[in-house]
Amino acid sequence: MRLKENSTCPIFKVKDIKGQDIDLRNYKGKYTLVSFYRYASCPLCNLRISELIENEPLLKEKGLSMIAFFESSNDTLNKYMEKQKSPFPIIGDPKRKIYKNFGVEASLLGYIIGGLNLKRMSKAFSKGFKLGKSDGIKTLLPADFLLDSNHKIIRAYYGKDIGDHLPIEELFALIR
Repeated sequence: MRLKENSTCPIFKVKDIKGQDIDLRNYKGKYTLVSFYRYASCPLCNLRISELIENEPLLKEKGLSMIAFFESSNDTLNKYMEKQKSPFPIIGDPKRKIYKNFGVEASLLGYIIGGLNLKRMSKAFSKGFKLGKSDGIKTLLPADFLLDSNHKIIRAYYGKDIGDHLPIEELFALIR
């Protein structure tokens, strides 16, 4: 079931790809973006992570912390994410336990539409993100949740296709 804006998001405690404990309760008092992606080798997912990393200094300056979930194992994620050197936690959830708590969905149509977005795919390929072996559900759609300082959902964004995320510009506008 999809989460609604103005509701409190599910609390989680997990380990990231570096083995660090990530407890959402420790993010109280600041804006937090919780994002869900497909598997580690997804070029569109890696493109979005790259965009967040590029914007992280300005987002952090505005008081935003970020947490990213992939449906891959932490071992697989470590192989694919080491080049990106993410300043925010990346977490593997291969059984999609946290995904289910946030109502993240799959869609064959969203998979097809996202794969046909040549502009986005070309941008991902030009940055060096290539298709790799899938260790997850190919049709899983991304989702982004912007939380306020008390874990209330300011914006629940469920992607319409495999590369559709809350636009960076909208994210900046929401964290005034």
